[in-house]
Amino acid sequence: MDSLLKVIEATGFAGLHWQMVIMWAIIGGLVYLAVAKNFEPLLLIPISLGALLANLPIHEVILQPPDPASGTPGGLFWYIRQGVQLELFPPIIFLGVGALTDFGPLIANPRTLLLGAAAQFGIFATFFAAVGSGFFTPMEAAAIGIIGGADGPTSIFVANKLAPDLLGAIAVAAYSYMALVPVIQPPVMRFLTTQKERRIRMHSLRQVSKTEKMLFALVVMSFCLMVIPAAAPLISMLFIGNFLRENGATERLVKSAQNEIINIVTIFLGLTVGLKMGYDKFLDPKTLGILALGIVAFVIATGCGVLMAKLMNALSKQQINPLIGSAGVSAVPMAARVSQVVGQKEDAGNFLLMHAMGPNVAGVIGSALAAGYFIATLG
Repeated sequence: MDSLLKVIEATGFAGLHWQMVIMWAIIGGLVYLAVAKNFEPLLLIPISLGALLANLPIHEVILQPPDPASGTPGGLFWYIRQGVQLELFPPIIFLGVGALTDFGPLIANPRTLLLGAAAQFGIFATFFAAVGSGFFTPMEAAAIGIIGGADGPTSIFVANKLAPDLLGAIAVAAYSYMALVPVIQPPVMRFLTTQKERRIRMHSLRQVSKTEKMLFALVVMSFCLMVIPAAAPLISMLFIGNFLRENGATERLVKSAQNEIINIVTIFLGLTVGLKMGYDKFLDPKTLGILALGIVAFVIATGCGVLMAKLMNALSKQQINPLIGSAGVSAVPMAARVSQVVGQKEDAGNFLLMHAMGPNVAGVIGSALAAGYFIATLG
């Protein structure tokens, strides 16, 4: 009998906790959403697998740090996790985002920058709400507020800096709400606009030259980094990726950034986030607070973008369809597509996609700058 007990103690079964079983059910729900409902599967699947590893009794073995004194190497996932700890993975994701994104619509209609800026109000409103609740520190509140930017890599980047214990919950909330953009945004958009406003047709955008796009990448990157240096890792990689896209001479590098690099890093980033979802950190009342505040942030960001467009219409003769204001969040290009879909339900001949891409890419820049501001002031 003693020998049998020793064998059991040597296995992982001796370390099982009932909280782990609860986490398995939550992980199963995430896998279902990713596979059956197609909710951000490229991220939720790696996150779920990482979370499963974190909620098995062997997680201490796979995350064991290296011991320089004895020369013992660390566990495999300890090294993979350094990609987030050392702030490598989110900026590399931004390199791919920049390589995939056309800034032409924003350059052609610079006014839409204001829509992207207005949407960032959701971040700051949620920050103050989280601090005011008394349940979160200012650093935790800042990390939660970034969820309102609907930008997963930025949320992870800020959470790792300011609230590493909340990284798992914040990442799951951010990517879940990004996947729910087509569900969350349309009711807010319709509530804040009239049928007449939703039918506004906008003039075709002018053609933006390659030179303009390259100059835009260099000038805006330099300006943003001078204003908020703490945003350098995200902003610089975003515009480096975009410059590779627009110069016309680095096609192989662009394809790598758009495909192999971003795909490989996405796997490692998801696994790393999942490894932060141990039951001891995730099964906490704060997690429910993060999920609630995240949806509030997202709704406020969407509404502020729409309301800014309405204000601009009141002050200018050149009308903007307010639906494109909702694209001021950073979910590129999903939020822009939602503007297009909602607009075409009112007028099948109305094409808003390219107009919505202006505030959409402005939102990417805005959320990165907001992240830099929080890191500079609270980090």
